[in-house]
Amino acid sequence: MSFLYIILLGLVQGILQFLPVSTSGHIVVLENLLGIDSYTGLPLAAFLYLGSLAAIIWGMKKDILRLLLEFCRIIYDILTNLRIYMDNRKTGRNNAYRRLIHNNYQKLVVLLLVTSIPTMILGFLSRELAGAWGSSLLFPAIGFLISGVVLLVVDFIKKGNKIPRDTGYDCAMWIGICQGLSVFPGVSRMGLTVSAGLLNGLSPSFAVRYSILASVPAILGAFFVEVPHLGQGNLTPGLFFAFLLGTVVAAVTGMLVMRWMLRIVQRAKLRIFAYYSFLIGIAVLAVYLVR
Repeated sequence: MSFLYIILLGLVQGILQFLPVSTSGHIVVLENLLGIDSYTGLPLAAFLYLGSLAAIIWGMKKDILRLLLEFCRIIYDILTNLRIYMDNRKTGRNNAYRRLIHNNYQKLVVLLLVTSIPTMILGFLSRELAGAWGSSLLFPAIGFLISGVVLLVVDFIKKGNKIPRDTGYDCAMWIGICQGLSVFPGVSRMGLTVSAGLLNGLSPSFAVRYSILASVPAILGAFFVEVPHLGQGNLTPGLFFAFLLGTVVAAVTGMLVMRWMLRIVQRAKLRIFAYYSFLIGIAVLAVYLVR
């Protein structure tokens, strides 16, 4: 596998990860055109997303550190409530329990946990099917077209203004389902999750921010699912180094363009990305038909 190919894939991953177009779809199309098989492509995609994760952590470190702190506080309050419960049962007292959610960040922690559950289930169950989906240009083309339709429809819906404290757990679940479905190449993870958020009344800025934060556990989960499969193929030291190179390129590129790309997403109309998805989908479908 040429290092130039890996650098190209890393650049695509780093730039498109923060736009509501399918990064995995672009990667799979390039892999098909470059002759990279899906059994190499899936682990490679996991490493590329790990690079994007590094960029997200770097760009949103304040939010992520605050979320980790509030998660620890929630765990502490749960343990405290358990101790109060045991003490009440033992002594017959009726001591009050601690509230588990005190602020927006604690609510955001719980929302992200709810989102992660359907994402992990769908992602794990769909791994093999996603690999088969990526072995042909037909299915990514369909995925691009589906993403375009969703983005176009949502763009004409009146935007809400909900922030974490106003967001229901059913909204978090639907975002998680959409994120789980984006395991299929061509289906945009950010496009579907932002659309699900907007349909549930989230403000555009919060929908984008939530989509990025929700990707952190999803990327970690996808990477650890792929790790056991690395030894099943012909993973040579050279191939492993190529994976690491792709990770670094995706990370550095993501760090450089993340804020700029997110600013574009928050200000631009979703229909622009819908039209782009339609064009890519039609182009990929045309290539599939003439090959």
